[in-house]
Amino acid sequence: MSANGLKVAQNALRQYMCGKTFDNILDKVKIVSGGDGRLRAELVVAPEHQNRMGTMHGGMTATLVDTLSTVALVTHQAGVPGVTVDLHVSYLKAAREGETIVIDCNTLKAGKTLAFLDVEIKKKQTGELIAKGSHTKYIA
Repeated sequence: MSANGLKVAQNALRQYMCGKTFDNILDKVKIVSGGDGRLRAELVVAPEHQNRMGTMHGGMTATLVDTLSTVALVTHQAGVPGVTVDLHVSYLKAAREGETIVIDCNTLKAGKTLAFLDVEIKKKQTGELIAKGSHTKYIA
């Protein structure tokens, strides 16, 4: 991943957070690296990311999969974010307040009309898999 790819990813995420939109929930996400259809980000789970059980909310997990895989795609497709046609998340383990999670996104294939993306979310300290996501986007 390149320095330019990292800059593209950071700028793309900033664009999502312009204005007063739902995507502002991602304001604490830190992009670590990006480029060539890949992205690595980190997030320290905070109170606003939790559900009533004190673990990261499933909607937050789905938002990370949706938005960050789109940012990874933007580093591959020169700014074309596309439109989600399918999003799937498997929830495997909980993350609690104060834990740092790592989000790895990968563009598996970007064809003429569809892009296929893969996401893994893990605990930084232990490497335990928290969630696995797949995302399909219409990009024509």
